[in-house]
Amino acid sequence: MVFQDRRHAGRELAVRLLGLAHERPIVLGLPRGGVPVAVEVARALDAQLDVLTVRKLGAPRNPELAVGAVAEDGTAVLNVALARSVGVTQTQLDRVIEREARELRRQTERFRDDWDPLEVRDRTVIVVDDGLATGLSDLAAVCALRRRAAARIVVAVPVGPPEAIAMLGKEADEVVCHTIPPELLGVGSWYEDFHPVSDEEVLALLAAAGARVPTVAESSH
Repeated sequence: MVFQDRRHAGRELAVRLLGLAHERPIVLGLPRGGVPVAVEVARALDAQLDVLTVRKLGAPRNPELAVGAVAEDGTAVLNVALARSVGVTQTQLDRVIEREARELRRQTERFRDDWDPLEVRDRTVIVVDDGLATGLSDLAAVCALRRRAAARIVVAVPVGPPEAIAMLGKEADEVVCHTIPPELLGVGSWYEDFHPVSDEEVLALLAAAGARVPTVAESSH
């Protein structure tokens, strides 16, 4: 174990990101587990905080095995070779995508609560997660941000394996990872406390961090 919990991981990770503070980045946490980490990063960099909702696409016979991921704007990525190797048919994949898209809409509506996402066009954006396994969820986030014309995309995680970091490095402008073990053995094994993060915890963290405080112009309407 390296991290006490996700908040501790965020503080440790933030130290490696302080050089980006002058770029006035936007910090985007990937719900749910990435949000507690992102809160600490945003605080350390005095940066705006928001969420970018992403859902992994699990193999039908092994839901924990991600064969792809889809972001809140519908941007999807798929590891075709992996999907084929575990025998996922197109029909099964379509069902998984349909199910996860429903959950993605529900989560996005709940976390946004009628707030528009922060404008990332021409900005530096730091995508924060609580760790990488396959890296596909983070890849979907990066691809979605490219479509939104972010100027520079940095993926920042407390822990992840070399192969996932290398894969993301081909799409993101930079990948910052605190701990890179030769063998991951699961993201949770690097945390003393890795409890499941609830929707309510995400909303409370966003509220406490001031991520849902209107600007002067918005509050005057």
